[in-house]
Amino acid sequence: MKVQKIQIFDTTLRDGEQSPGVNLNKSEKFQIAKQLERFNIDIMEAGFPASSKGDFESVKEISNHVRGCSVTGLSRCKQSDIDVAWEALQGGAEPRIHLFLATSPIHMASKLKMTEDQVIERAVESVQYAAKFFPHIQWSAEDACRTELPFLAKIVEKVIRAGASVINIPDTVGFITPKEYGEVFRYLKTNVPNIENVILSTHCHDDLGMAVANSLAGVEHGARQVEGTINGIGERAGNASLEEFAVALHVRKDYYQCGTELVLAETKRTSDLVSKLTGMQIPANKAVVGRNAFAHESGIHQDGMLKNKQTYEIISPELVGVTADPYVLGKLSGRHAFKTHLQKLGFSINDEEMQTLFTAFKSLCDTKKEVTDDDIIALVTDNKLGKETSVYELKSIQVNYGTNDVQTATITLTHPDGTEQCQASTGAGSVEAIYNTIETMLDVPIALYDYRIQSVGGGRDALAEVYVTVDVQNHRVSGRSVSQDVLEASAKAYISAVNRGLVRTRLAQEEAQKA
Repeated sequence: MKVQKIQIFDTTLRDGEQSPGVNLNKSEKFQIAKQLERFNIDIMEAGFPASSKGDFESVKEISNHVRGCSVTGLSRCKQSDIDVAWEALQGGAEPRIHLFLATSPIHMASKLKMTEDQVIERAVESVQYAAKFFPHIQWSAEDACRTELPFLAKIVEKVIRAGASVINIPDTVGFITPKEYGEVFRYLKTNVPNIENVILSTHCHDDLGMAVANSLAGVEHGARQVEGTINGIGERAGNASLEEFAVALHVRKDYYQCGTELVLAETKRTSDLVSKLTGMQIPANKAVVGRNAFAHESGIHQDGMLKNKQTYEIISPELVGVTADPYVLGKLSGRHAFKTHLQKLGFSINDEEMQTLFTAFKSLCDTKKEVTDDDIIALVTDNKLGKETSVYELKSIQVNYGTNDVQTATITLTHPDGTEQCQASTGAGSVEAIYNTIETMLDVPIALYDYRIQSVGGGRDALAEVYVTVDVQNHRVSGRSVSQDVLEASAKAYISAVNRGLVRTRLAQEEAQKA
């Protein structure tokens, strides 16, 4: 059986980061990019270079350092956007640009204020201009699935003739059904005379829960590239979940006669890293990567599994990198073993970062008998990837608690200029007292929208991981931290979020001054 390759286009760092409350700094984006490279994706959409200085710098760094796949950036059909994209992407191993322009009647009339002819002219001119720089051009018809098919076929033919090598048909609002989506591809293959000159791509949103099913329908009708995100994160209800799509294609290769070149054993590690850095938890019943994905509670199921695993298990845990016994390190583990294991987990660590992380690792070993992969990932994300946005730093914290007493928190913060400030405040509970104290110490309004806590691993000595979402000067940002002490983790997560908000405010002010 001849299996046709499906290219995987990952947009976790662009569309995925548009998830409400998700804000990744440059270091975090780079670590995800390196893991996506190990996952062996074909194309990585690193961001939208023209959208902000931070996005431009992240795209440029990723493009300059990732060599295992093609790196692309999103661009409107505007010459200025294309120029910025080329500046960010030209150092890549295989630079490409992703141009988009809306084609549905509602978008053209309400958003673009353009006629069909004007939209075609803009698309063609942009593709022709991008072709002066980029060897690969992908063009997307935004809201394609609510576009009249004759017009969609007409504009697709024109942009192919102008130089596009990939045509993406996005279900931008998650509106279409698998049968209808397949019909769109069938129609284009029948009515666009030069359609064989390009690769057709899917990009499906999950508003009606059909993103993966629609992506598979696209493949069934000729698409040879599929776009999505890790864990299905993204705008609103998210995108097609790449790990679900890839495993579905692997398991049902007999039906689709297609496959990817993803390293499926990296699936769980990739999923976990994205989850931790974005703060978006993976539901227990999430297909492929949820903690219950390979759990069997029913007696009938357990009996069948003991006799033959294939009775109830169509995916083996090992296929996606789930192991029963996580690798553990302890207090006797040396620097070399620790560094080697960090590299095995996919982290790029320099000597200075290594010293900080090894010190944190040894401190954890003093209070925890066994340190698992989850603990190490939590240490790295807390000690390495959160430092880029460091403005204020927690020096010390003391909380007075009693069931019949007023909860009081005393906190010492280090300010950006190096000075220290100590303040005490009260609250209805310990966490509220901590957050009230921090807010009185900072001369900015802060609104808390979400507070979540979970354990890393199990047992009494498990680490506590805290995620918060706050509003700082009209910027909705998230923060996280990990500690064996719940209250310390809560304070650090809050400060982490505030720091991110202040950095975003500063960058926005700098860009406004330049404009």
